[in-house]
Amino acid sequence: MSASLDDLPLRDDLRGQIPYGAPQASLPVTLNVNENTHPVPEDVADDILDAVAQALRDINRYPDREFTGLREGFAEYLGHGLQAEQIWAANGSNEVLHHLLQAFAGPGRTAFGFTPTYSMYPLLTGATGATYVSGTRGEDFTLTASDAAEQIDRAQPDVVFLCAPNNPTGTPLRLDVIEAVYEASRGIVIVDEAYQEFAPRDEPSALALLPGRERLVVSRTMSKAFAFAGARVGYLAADPAVIDALRLVRLPYHLSALTQAAATAALRHAPTMLGMVDDIVAQRNRISATLSALGYSPYESWSNFVLFGGVKDPQATWEGLYERGILVRDVGLPHTLRVSAGSEEESTAFLEALASL
Repeated sequence: MSASLDDLPLRDDLRGQIPYGAPQASLPVTLNVNENTHPVPEDVADDILDAVAQALRDINRYPDREFTGLREGFAEYLGHGLQAEQIWAANGSNEVLHHLLQAFAGPGRTAFGFTPTYSMYPLLTGATGATYVSGTRGEDFTLTASDAAEQIDRAQPDVVFLCAPNNPTGTPLRLDVIEAVYEASRGIVIVDEAYQEFAPRDEPSALALLPGRERLVVSRTMSKAFAFAGARVGYLAADPAVIDALRLVRLPYHLSALTQAAATAALRHAPTMLGMVDDIVAQRNRISATLSALGYSPYESWSNFVLFGGVKDPQATWEGLYERGILVRDVGLPHTLRVSAGSEEESTAFLEALASL
């Protein structure tokens, strides 16, 4: 008979916890984890395959520990005068955030996020032995500069998470809020821009705030806009001193040669990859408009998903969609569900299934 967790000398702070896990099911339309449902274009995939094949020739050797070429590629992609020494990358943005918490949180320290926000923040925080503190948002999930700064001033955390735009609500986050939080904070301020590419093109990124702010970090991912969720590549931009700190906690050779090759090749095709973003944004806006017409209350979203209220029985609606081959997400907010914007066909299937309920 196999042992249970209770039989093991597990850390006390991990007892009773539940691991992260969105439902996984082989349904025709899966719109629950904010993936980019558009496949990588064939010519881009061919170039990535060639790069990976080339990397395989030297797979008996350790990869470039400093992933220099990839960092140069990210610096060029992000612009804002960034240099390679200001870039870090890891296996998904979750590992990037974990590195930051390992370096700047840990036992006896605190990390802070404005609830509701990305559910991994408290899990990642707890894994480093730090304490997670939850702040609050307005009724429409927005943050104002004065309220956010006041909450940070009271809590004085060692790490602050600002999700911009916010997950799971899609809520925009203005630069004045980020500036106010930074001024009120003594610790590291992480702006998680996982969905930034889906925001209006004329809206500035927090990258514009980096000069002169050595405690500010801007995190990104290739999972969403680059349709690279299966490759697991996240990255950040910050002061070079922050990068030096992350070297102290990363595992040796943490980014494989295959990952580096694939991501570097994908970055060469950034304009093509970002062309898919316009299609996704169009579907997101269409979903929001149709949800309103159906009597639901979609929240403003600058991401690739829509959180909508007015759902009388989220569990029954979720199950009804599931039975019709559509997988969406119940994020635990009362009378809401969240749906990712898929292709035109997937979005249509979701809207028709919801209307039939």
